[in-house]
Amino acid sequence: MEPGFSFMAYFEEILTFLVIISGLIYLLDALFWAKARATKPEAKMPWYVEYSRSFFPVLLIVLVIRSFGYELYRIPSGSLKPTLQVGDLILVNKFDYGFRLPVVHTKIIPVGEPKTGDIVVFRSPTNSRMDLIKRVVGVPGDHISYINKVLYINGKEMTQAYVGDARDHNDDPTSSWAVNEKSENLAGTQHHIYVRPDLNESGDFQNLIVPPNSYFMMGDNRDDSNDSRFWGFMPEANIIGKADYVLLSWDGDDHKLRLSRSGQKVV
Repeated sequence: MEPGFSFMAYFEEILTFLVIISGLIYLLDALFWAKARATKPEAKMPWYVEYSRSFFPVLLIVLVIRSFGYELYRIPSGSLKPTLQVGDLILVNKFDYGFRLPVVHTKIIPVGEPKTGDIVVFRSPTNSRMDLIKRVVGVPGDHISYINKVLYINGKEMTQAYVGDARDHNDDPTSSWAVNEKSENLAGTQHHIYVRPDLNESGDFQNLIVPPNSYFMMGDNRDDSNDSRFWGFMPEANIIGKADYVLLSWDGDDHKLRLSRSGQKVV
C-alpha cells in the first residue's frame, strides 16, 4: 500500500519554503512598502507583512540549526536493539560528516566521513521520504563477509563475546522470542548485539566489496533488521547525520519515561 501524505516527510521542504517566502516579504517591506506607509499615517501594516516580520527570524534560526547543527530523530523500530530502544529520542549531529544545503542535500563544506562503527541516520535508498538509522559496518573499499552470524572485514573476524540471554519482541510484547546478547568488537568499537539462536538463516554473504561513495549498513539486532543485506549499499549522498546522544526515551509498553537512558552517549 502506498503511504499517504506525511507532514513530517516534507517538513524540510515546507520549512525552507516558509523561510524563503517570509524572507522575501520582509525584504520587500523593508525596501519599499514600509517607506510608502510612512507617507500615509493612516496606513496599517498588512497581516502578511506583520506575520513575516515576526516569524522570519525564528524560522530562519530553526532552518539553520536543523540543516547545519542538530536534528531530532525518534527510533521507530527495534533494529538497533540493544543499543537503541524503540521510543528513544536521539540528537543527530549534522556537521561531523560535512555541511549540506537543505532540500537538495548538496555537500558544500566537507568535514569528515562515517567510520566503521558509527551509527548514522540516512535517507532510505528505496524510499527517499523515509529516514533510517543503522550502524556502519563497511566503508568504501572494504571487503565484507557475514558467516554464521559473525562479521568479517577485510578478512579479519569481528570478535564476539557472550553476554547473556534476553527476550525480544516487536509491536506485541506478549509475543516474544529468545535472543543471545553478545559484545562485538567492530573494528575497535565495542558494542552489544542481539542474535536469535533459533534462526539458522542469517543472511550469509562473502567478500562483498563496498564501492566508492557508499557504505554497508547493519542493525545491531542482527536477525531483526532490514538493512544493506536486503537493499544494498547506502549512497554517501543519502547521509543525514551521526547519532550522538539519547535525549529522552519513552517506553511504549509500560507507558513511562526511561529516565536512565536520558543523556546517554550513542556508541
